[in-house]
Amino acid sequence: MLKYLKKIGRYFILMKKVFSFPEKKDIFFKQLFNEFEKVGLSSLSIVLIISFFVGGVVTIQQAINIDDPLIPKYLIGFVTRDALILEFSPTMIALILAGKVGSNIASEIGSMRISEQIDALEIMGINSASYLVLPKIIASILFFPLLVILSIFIGIFGGWIGGISIGVTTADFVLGLQTEFSPFYVTYSLIKTLVFAYLITSISAFYGYYTNGGALEVGKSSTTAVVNSSILILIFNFIITELLLT
Repeated sequence: MLKYLKKIGRYFILMKKVFSFPEKKDIFFKQLFNEFEKVGLSSLSIVLIISFFVGGVVTIQQAINIDDPLIPKYLIGFVTRDALILEFSPTMIALILAGKVGSNIASEIGSMRISEQIDALEIMGINSASYLVLPKIIASILFFPLLVILSIFIGIFGGWIGGISIGVTTADFVLGLQTEFSPFYVTYSLIKTLVFAYLITSISAFYGYYTNGGALEVGKSSTTAVVNSSILILIFNFIITELLLT
């Protein structure tokens, strides 16, 4: 128990160092734009591919499950829309990004730790935590919601293609998309995404920052960061859902 309390304490101490005013704004913004590419743009292709095919699979599964003349066909589009907005795009994409982005962050910072680059920054009087971690957190918080919105649209497009392939008409599918649409569902999805973005980057950076040893320990830190980020994503998914939708 004390081990976990110590780890939680070290996490909050690190976050206190991270959220400090940048010492050199020009260097900070340069680093921030670099992180936009590493954290966000590099994940664009995998998000598009997964969203398209999952949207198509969800539509096909719903069409098969409600294949009853008494059930209106527009419910296929309705279920696909809500499944993508409420759960798949924010939560499943976050889990995928925890594996891709989180592991990269942990291994990058962990490698800098064992090669003593972080120690060199501290000797030069630079707040290494803020310099390395804060741009990653800000970039993920700003870019992850864009990825999720894009995932929703691409997923719906994939659902439309999947529906056409099994005989669901465009009119029925579009009617389902429009039926009882609640804009708050999108707000709920984006709130979850912001929380998940912070969890992924801060937890991964924490394990990377406190890596000790050599290359083997960097790999262990990366794996631990992905596992713990994924667990906390699922926990906070439950908490946010309870708070916002019940």
